[in-house]
Amino acid sequence: MNTYKKLMFFLFASMVALAACNDDKKDADKNKSLVIKGLYSYGPEIKSFTECEDGREFWVADSAKTLELAYSNLGFEKPYTPVYIEVECKLVKSDTSKVTGDYDSTMVVTKLLKISKQIPDGPCSQ
Repeated sequence: MNTYKKLMFFLFASMVALAACNDDKKDADKNKSLVIKGLYSYGPEIKSFTECEDGREFWVADSAKTLELAYSNLGFEKPYTPVYIEVECKLVKSDTSKVTGDYDSTMVVTKLLKISKQIPDGPCSQ
């Protein structure tokens, strides 16, 4: 192979490697956990969350299997009473063929950090 072809091959291989690394970084960023604070409402038909900061609404999937239990343990007489929560989560696109399709994103809770009947003053107060 002459020098020109070797150089072109090296440049092409380098570009492919860099593109692969960039895609891996995008995937890693997409799977990164977030800490979100807001109001959670739970009941037989709806599991919703409203973020304090900007009011965005999400459907909630409790992959940690602790959020729904903690909510139930607060002993509300009626469902859908909002509580303040702080959670680690990932945001994924909602399935449009299900009730979750009414929400742009689904908040997949990976860890419950805090749950409280007391809603703090500020953007989360009603």
